[in-house]
Amino acid sequence: MGTQPTPFSKTRADHASETAEDYVEAISDILQRQSECRVKDLAAHMEVSHVTVTRTLQRLCGERLVDKDPYGPCRLTESGRRLARQSRERHAIVLAFLKAIGVPEHEAIADAEGMEHHVGKATLMAMRQHLDR
Repeated sequence: MGTQPTPFSKTRADHASETAEDYVEAISDILQRQSECRVKDLAAHMEVSHVTVTRTLQRLCGERLVDKDPYGPCRLTESGRRLARQSRERHAIVLAFLKAIGVPEHEAIADAEGMEHHVGKATLMAMRQHLDR
């Protein structure tokens, strides 16, 4: 194989970070609505089991995106807050772009949720420039 990464390697890398981005964004959203974010809040928000949330939070703590005491609420670290902001901004640009090119809003909302994790920097910049015109 050459030195150029394959499109598949980018997709695999994007999938690896997708869960982390979804979780830090969800924690941020929950904390904007209420004073703390607990496992049960995340499980309801993400529509997954408590076990899934607990395992994911353990991984995110290891990646230093989340702080959590046993049986306590979770908090975003500075890195987690930064990732949540970046993810939210990417989502907003992709959603606005899809709507601008005529995608019906309900489809644009659904599509943007997946696309935000896979759009490259150059594509995102082109979308932003298109929207700024």
